[in-house]
Amino acid sequence: MQYAGMSCRDYVRELGAKSVLGGGSCAALMGALGTALAKMVGNLTSGKKRYAHCEEDICGILLQAESLEQRFMAMIDEDAENFLPLSQAYGLPANTELERNNKSEMLEKALKQACVVPLGLVQLCCEGIKLHETLADKGARLAISDVGVGVQCLRAALISAHLNVLINLDLMKDRDYSQRTKQETAALVAGGAALADRVYDKVAGILDGRDRDK
Repeated sequence: MQYAGMSCRDYVRELGAKSVLGGGSCAALMGALGTALAKMVGNLTSGKKRYAHCEEDICGILLQAESLEQRFMAMIDEDAENFLPLSQAYGLPANTELERNNKSEMLEKALKQACVVPLGLVQLCCEGIKLHETLADKGARLAISDVGVGVQCLRAALISAHLNVLINLDLMKDRDYSQRTKQETAALVAGGAALADRVYDKVAGILDGRDRDK
């Protein structure tokens, strides 16, 4: 089933049902929304005389945001596809030693596969947050609130993707892979979340009047 092509209503209904959709797919959708808002702010800025000195940067943001949006949208379905083998592995019989060994092997493989999309989402969310960092300085002020909304969407997607990584890593028997991936991912998430918070604070400062001269 192609979830990314569903209407909003049908996606929400499917999400609430007992299906392969879950937090990873939601994180991808939130990431797509965050980058779509970056595109919107970029389009409202591009071509405006007041922001002519930023035109090159804004055009670059539009190109990057389009690429990120496409990846996020693809990951809505990729995450669901990668979760299916894991759900199937959990249902394997474990009555004999041979069955238990087979189930353990299949679970380990499926857990690593289930990490692929969330790990990719962490990287993409950090890239998307950086676009909003630039837009907070160079984007059209009439859309500054959308920069704040966009960066919060990406922050939520970042944290959500991280949770989906952690739940799979904690169940793995390959502790070296698990610990190494945890450490690498935690550093990315901490940096991305901190940057998102700084961007949001800047937006809030502009909106409450602390930065009116900009």
